Amino acid sequence: MSRKIGILGGTGPEGTGLAYRWARAGEHIVIGSRDASRAAETAKQLRERIGSSAQIEGADNAAAVIQCEVVVLTVPFSGQAALLKQLKSVWKPGTIVIDTTVPLAATVGGAATRMLGVWQGSAAEQTKELLPAGMGLAAGFQNLGAELLATDEPVECDILICSDDEKAKQVASELAAKIPGARAVNGGKLENARIVESMTALLIGLNIRYKVHSAGIRFTGLPVK
Repeated sequence: MSRKIGILGGTGPEGTGLAYRWARAGEHIVIGSRDASRAAETAKQLRERIGSSAQIEGADNAAAVIQCEVVVLTVPFSGQAALLKQLKSVWKPGTIVIDTTVPLAATVGGAATRMLGVWQGSAAEQTKELLPAGMGLAAGFQNLGAELLATDEPVECDILICSDDEKAKQVASELAAKIPGARAVNGGKLENARIVESMTALLIGLNIRYKVHSAGIRFTGLPVK
């Protein structure tokens, strides 16, 4: 039986883009949202775009968590803590969680090129604090622009995966490899997510200054996989 990947906040630009890429690669996707009907409508639109073979469905966030083995957080930082607290009682032991959250000031009305201070050090470390024990957590996909994900073009971007859990790191790396042009790079411990998250603000600034939507990161001198 194939795994199911739940994408919380999956009706937003980042979540929809990841759902599109992974569903095209053959993954079974459950789009999660506060509004189950909105999630279902987004799933329908993606099925129409990809074709009848696409395995995409919609549900509210709690239902997505209950039925999925892998859950990806794509909610704005301003709503991250509240959502995780709401879901505390529904997580299944052994679920792999991948956090794409970036604490951009834009989520609270500030500039998109500025970061918010997070007491735990990073959005991913805040997630770790709010998840029940026994969950595998990886941080990744923060530097991958939603506008580029929504296209059919290769992304031409390295994706840094940070985690203290080897299984979670492996799953996140496998999903990165399913996006054409992407390469997973082992970013080390979860605490390194604070560095990776901050790169997003830098990339947004580059996109603005160069009037593009596809600025990404490539590391040289690493083995090509």
